[in-house]
Amino acid sequence: MGEKMNDKIARIMNDPKHIRNICTSAHIHHGKTAFTDNLLAASGLMAEKFAGDLEKGMATWQHSDEQERLLTVDAANVSMVHDYQEQQYLINLIDTPGHVDFGGNVTRAMRAIDGTVVLVCGSEGIMPQTETVLKQALRERVKPVLFINKVDRLIKELQLPPEKIQERIAKIIIEFNKLIEQIAEKEYKQKWQVNAADGSVTFGSARDNWALSIPYMQKKNIKFAEVLEGYKIEDLEERKKFFWGIAPLYEVIMDMVVKHLPNPLEAQPYRIPKIWHGEPESPLGKGMLTCDPNGKLAFCITRVLIDPKTNREISAGRLYSGTMKEGMTIYLNNTKKEQRIQNVYMYVGVKNESFNNVPAGNVLAIGGIDGYAGETITEEPDQPFEELRHIFEPVITKSIKVTNTADLPKLVEVLRRVAKEDPSIKIEIHEETGENLMSGMGELHLEIVENRIVTEKGLKVLTSPPIVVYRESISAKSPEVEGKSPNKHNKFYFVVEPLEDNMYKAIKAGDIPETRIKKKDLAIRNQFVEFGMESKEADKIKDIYKGNIFIDDTRGQVYLGEVIEMIVDMFEDVMGGGPLAREPCIKVKVKLVDMKLHEDAIHRGPAQVYPAVRDGIREAMMLAKPIMFEPKQVQLIEAPLDYMSEISKLVHNKRGQLLEMSQEGTMVAVKAKIPVAELLGWSNDLRSATSGRGVSSLVDQTFERMPDELQEKVKKQIRGRKGIALDAEVAKGSSN
Repeated sequence: MGEKMNDKIARIMNDPKHIRNICTSAHIHHGKTAFTDNLLAASGLMAEKFAGDLEKGMATWQHSDEQERLLTVDAANVSMVHDYQEQQYLINLIDTPGHVDFGGNVTRAMRAIDGTVVLVCGSEGIMPQTETVLKQALRERVKPVLFINKVDRLIKELQLPPEKIQERIAKIIIEFNKLIEQIAEKEYKQKWQVNAADGSVTFGSARDNWALSIPYMQKKNIKFAEVLEGYKIEDLEERKKFFWGIAPLYEVIMDMVVKHLPNPLEAQPYRIPKIWHGEPESPLGKGMLTCDPNGKLAFCITRVLIDPKTNREISAGRLYSGTMKEGMTIYLNNTKKEQRIQNVYMYVGVKNESFNNVPAGNVLAIGGIDGYAGETITEEPDQPFEELRHIFEPVITKSIKVTNTADLPKLVEVLRRVAKEDPSIKIEIHEETGENLMSGMGELHLEIVENRIVTEKGLKVLTSPPIVVYRESISAKSPEVEGKSPNKHNKFYFVVEPLEDNMYKAIKAGDIPETRIKKKDLAIRNQFVEFGMESKEADKIKDIYKGNIFIDDTRGQVYLGEVIEMIVDMFEDVMGGGPLAREPCIKVKVKLVDMKLHEDAIHRGPAQVYPAVRDGIREAMMLAKPIMFEPKQVQLIEAPLDYMSEISKLVHNKRGQLLEMSQEGTMVAVKAKIPVAELLGWSNDLRSATSGRGVSSLVDQTFERMPDELQEKVKKQIRGRKGIALDAEVAKGSSN
């Protein structure tokens, strides 16, 4: 009898040269889940005839709402073994969502993997989400290869001749490479270009189980004409069998993955400096750069799942260094807790199976710990990984209440769990008022989470209509402002000014990491200097937080070391809720210019320092011409040409602006920038304006200054909702 799948995985997982950690990524409905089914079927982990079947297939759809809506919401882990040139390779694959509202799952998947197969529909071509997933991959230094899917549509629906299909494929490759050149860091602009001749591009149909690449066609002596012949077979099962015989998708794709995507030993030396800003020469740094199974433990949680059978948490992620063992005691660096691991799992197909220990270089899961996505697990306190940054921020909020007051503790528990399962949902729990806030990427995002709370967690809840999340900032430099502690013995002096545009953009793009800086970091200092900051000032930066920076401009302060963490805590607190309406702040530079502290440590504890710093920063902001920014989204709207005037009218009525327009055949594509406040109910409005024939997808999201007359109105609305009184009271912090 042949070797069992568990035994194969146990053998190969110890040999990082033969491991590939990858994910699928694409625009919505470009065929990722049918594609993953194919690979599972080939590994004998699913019946071949069900692969890509919406009824019986879609093995990675594990929630009922995914089956109902025919879209992937969560990222699902899958592991399988592939034979290539007489050697066996362990492929750890994560199937990710394509809908922009679930882009957070894509961001987190990218942290765990080294390469991605980007799927592009042969008929639709490169779409907005294709560009977004490429940005997410390249930001984490994840190498892409290209699979042009749904070629069956070009053959059957559009009935294009072979030379036209070739033209279409060539055009997609050129556009894809252009995107890599625009988005990738200098070193990878050329190095990571894809190429049909070397096999880093494949094309085919996941639904019909076939794929081709030039090297594969040469190796097997196959011509495209044979695929065209296959489409003359009427019986669908017979046709699938025929394709599986001549050009099985799994073999062509997996050959490409093994040949063109890096193993952990190759990827970690260039990925670690991007996602971890510790000391490369430290024991942990060395262990991660060399993927050393005997090194210090370094594991990053990228996803927390609740096992429906046992109701226990399972934390999936990537092990970069050391060996994860059952029963070991570990340290969670963000929550600063020690915990014990009960189980270590690897995926066999879509199911997790227990292993005693798993070495560095693998995607795995652990049971028995209470952690969040983005958490860094080591054996003792150490430098954590850079925070997982999502391409788009949550811009829609709903308040959520239980129908039965007795269920309130259960709701709080469920919301905490939701925040773990989907960290791109931001949860604010106000136990004293009973109002809890849930912020997400869009209406569909919140709708699905709400639906899961009701159906899977069994709670009846009421939610408010969606509320838009704004941003606060300043437009001038403030005078020096004093913040005084309640006992009047400690004084802090602050000046605030707007952060320069280019620095803000660099932070938002991920070129400058968001982190507290405890000791001099030359790399970060040099980046700020490059953007025009004086090196003296750049040396004094102590915190980069959500697009704002804090600078310690004091001199000769004896007790600074004792209070600096408390000061930075309160800087982050005010940046999380500004003085105008308690909305998050952006583009603010806060300088601590002087302070006078009581000699006795007992008189300068948190109870004294916190209010003094908070009030000082808030008041300085109120004297720096505070302003509000509203979120705007760039939507790509596609519809038949006849509806052009209806679309223009719709965009105009929503305070939007038309950015560009292009026509292809009888279809028109319009890019428009529209305030998120006007986008509530957008999909219904678009449907009715285009008789149900228009679709739109999110291309970009920005925050822009609000018109003054609107700012006052919005500010009053938010304050009314939050129960905040006058400006002065907000600044002083007496109404929290």
